[in-house]
Amino acid sequence: MLDVETTHQIIFMHFVEGLSVRKIAQKLKIHRKTVTSRIEQYNRFKKGTGAVNGPSVAEIGTYLTRGKTYDSSGREARKITPKIAEVIDKCLTENEEKRLDGRRKQRLRKIDIHEILITAGHQISYSSVCKYIARKEMHAREAFIKQGYQPGDTCEFDWGEVILYIAGNRRRYYLAVFTSAYSGYRYAILFERQNSLAFRESHIVFFSHVGGVWRQMTYDNMRVAVAKFVGKTEKVPTDALLQLSRYYMLQWRFCNTARGNEKGHVERSIEYVRRKVFAFKDEFETFDEAQQYLEVRVLELNRKPPKGAKVSPCDQLREEKRRLLPHPGEMECFDVELATVDNLSTVCIGTNRYSVPDHLVGKRVSVKCYSSLLKIAVGNNVVCTHTRSYEKTQWFLNLNHYLVTLSRKPGAVRDSIALKQAPGWIQKLYKRYFMDAPREFIEVLNYCKENDIDHARLKATVDRLKRMQGGHVEGDHIRALLGNQPETPVIRVKSHRPNAIAAQAMENIAELTSMMG
Repeated sequence: MLDVETTHQIIFMHFVEGLSVRKIAQKLKIHRKTVTSRIEQYNRFKKGTGAVNGPSVAEIGTYLTRGKTYDSSGREARKITPKIAEVIDKCLTENEEKRLDGRRKQRLRKIDIHEILITAGHQISYSSVCKYIARKEMHAREAFIKQGYQPGDTCEFDWGEVILYIAGNRRRYYLAVFTSAYSGYRYAILFERQNSLAFRESHIVFFSHVGGVWRQMTYDNMRVAVAKFVGKTEKVPTDALLQLSRYYMLQWRFCNTARGNEKGHVERSIEYVRRKVFAFKDEFETFDEAQQYLEVRVLELNRKPPKGAKVSPCDQLREEKRRLLPHPGEMECFDVELATVDNLSTVCIGTNRYSVPDHLVGKRVSVKCYSSLLKIAVGNNVVCTHTRSYEKTQWFLNLNHYLVTLSRKPGAVRDSIALKQAPGWIQKLYKRYFMDAPREFIEVLNYCKENDIDHARLKATVDRLKRMQGGHVEGDHIRALLGNQPETPVIRVKSHRPNAIAAQAMENIAELTSMMG
């Protein structure tokens, strides 16, 4: 096929330079019939424009740069027979029904419709199916209305997912993301579950972080915000959303079904935060380390002006804060469960078991369930706390909760799960010094519990005793050293001729004398 440049040369040589068809064919080394065809085509172009004085300069320029164009807009699809059109229309109708009743992700794609047609014995190309569907759906394209927001009016919320490696274990976590519609300020928090507690806690932390409350929060049809649908448009909010609304005096707005563009700020923020934060680093030692890394990185992103802007989201937020509702203080966020302590001195929350002090066996306790913490109480007194786990069928036992029972059954400490879950140095202390004297080991732990002696002080005392007695440790000596006052004077030996061994020996004797009274 002749290119546009060759066609231009033919027209120029014939009409401007006045060369014959033969001369043009010889110079360009093409057939004379080709030259004649291009000249006649140009003549038809000038006559077919419909203008009295011929084509305009613009029309001639378009012709010379693009060549002859053909209008195929009115051309009919010859392969699309009525039967084929009927099959395609039926598939498109089913897709629309699935979109409306929540099966959006189960709709047929164009390639699937083409496969249905081929299976039915129709001969048609995939591109013909795509063109027909494009013409059918062209009328359904919707227009969007650009919005303008006032400071403090609207903030959007949504969930996102992220895969992280915590202590080498691959886990799925959930991002609670907020974005102000006016300032574009973003905030994100990691949670292990996408539940009602996490939903409420994320709002509590975010409003406390900003120091104010937006007048309206925008959500999609998430289960933690929408309790049920009434008809096609009416939605009933969940108790969690009602609690937030009453405490912070905010209003809410739900997006229409499958209309993520109605909260486009936060939709973009989820992808932006996930990519800018965890695309660079996704391995952490602890969950708290990942949370701190997220907080620092999001703050850095908020301090950078967006592309094409001169003001950062942080600066915009400072202006917006003056228009926010006042922050009323942090709302309590927990669920309460009643549980009976079993004969293993544990309560069951979810599928996991958590220990309580063994004198509560058989009694009813209340458990305040936070998103990451459990507080177990008898009446108004909190008796113990546990870090909440979302693993399944796990046991979380505190050795101190079983000291009363172990004082009567000291031999049970050896193979107890509570000892295996104790700090590593506690296990080493037992295995090295008290394997044959478990009662002494329990008495030491009881002494520390009754006198509010923390593990750090106990460990320091054991290390000191090992240095004093050449690695020999006994329960009586530990309790004696723990009972001494920190200001007890230590006798130092002075000598005109220093002897390190003798001085250390005398110091050990002095400390033992003080220890034994």
